[in-house]
Amino acid sequence: MQPKEWTKIGHNPHLDLRFLHAYYVQHAYPRHSHDYFVICLIERGRQSFLHDGSKYATPPGGVILINPGAVHTGEAADEQGFEMLSLYPTTSQMETIASELTGRHQGLPFFKDVRIDDPWATKNLWSLHKALFNASNSLEHESRFTWVMTQLVKRYADVSYTERKLGREKKLVEQVCSYIHENFVNGVSLSEMAQYVALSPYYLLRVFRAEVGMPPYVYLENVRVRYAQKRIEEGRPLADVALESGYSSQSHMTRHFKRIIGVTPGQYAQEVTS
Repeated sequence: MQPKEWTKIGHNPHLDLRFLHAYYVQHAYPRHSHDYFVICLIERGRQSFLHDGSKYATPPGGVILINPGAVHTGEAADEQGFEMLSLYPTTSQMETIASELTGRHQGLPFFKDVRIDDPWATKNLWSLHKALFNASNSLEHESRFTWVMTQLVKRYADVSYTERKLGREKKLVEQVCSYIHENFVNGVSLSEMAQYVALSPYYLLRVFRAEVGMPPYVYLENVRVRYAQKRIEEGRPLADVALESGYSSQSHMTRHFKRIIGVTPGQYAQEVTS
């Protein structure tokens, strides 16, 4: 019996980013092109495609970088089919990424290689897709997207740059931390925080990681979990604690709470009351 094909299409309204998770066996993309970028990770199976007159094969973990306007195809390499994760950044988004990297107005970057095998890219593209499909934290979405796209441009695009050296922005990072503490219930975005301290989003990510030891979205989750701990210790109902801590649901709080504390909020409540 032939495996059944499926597709999951997503759109992140905060980023205005489209993405796709799909499994294809018989479906084959004909020759076509896009007015946006295609960044594709093959998760399992083997895929093949034509690009610029050459035939390419993509194994599990392989990454495809297709520039706007490039004519290409896409199909399964065998009867087992393939599972893929695809992002579709716009030209405007990639111009912004390149400009933040170089620190000056930059034209559209173009990837020099259509096929790459890079464990870092495989791991981080997979994590970005997982966050886009499952997480409700817009700060995580924006941070991961900005970081991953910038690293891909640095490594594989035709962009000349001298990356700005990190300065002593400890006070600015402290201001960002205070901003997160003051706004964690309603959520914060990377662009908001960058504007707050007059830094570019990418540079803020770099300096925040250097000063704090974690990206801003991880810091945000730590702030929320610490706040939830205090409310639980006060005897507050868990459903109320989740809402007061900025989580969309009690199950959402439980997932992050257990990951950071090691026990569920319910178990923690039992321990502190006993």
